[in-house]
Amino acid sequence: MTDLPEQGWSYEETVQQVEAIMSRIESGELELADVFDQFAAAVSYLRQCDLFLTQRQQQMDLLIETLTDDLE
Repeated sequence: MTDLPEQGWSYEETVQQVEAIMSRIESGELELADVFDQFAAAVSYLRQCDLFLTQRQQQMDLLIETLTDDLE
């Protein structure tokens, strides 16, 4: 996986994009080729979200470890 785009990237906006894509796919308004393209885009967005959450979890774990070490 690659790093997230730093400038202007938003978890919430990315989730909204995935939801919009899924709504279009479920509505049946897209041609089959477009369904595959949109699905691929949604997967890419979900990978970005997963990477973001993983990075933030690692940061939180490190902060908790640091706090625990300071208290001992």
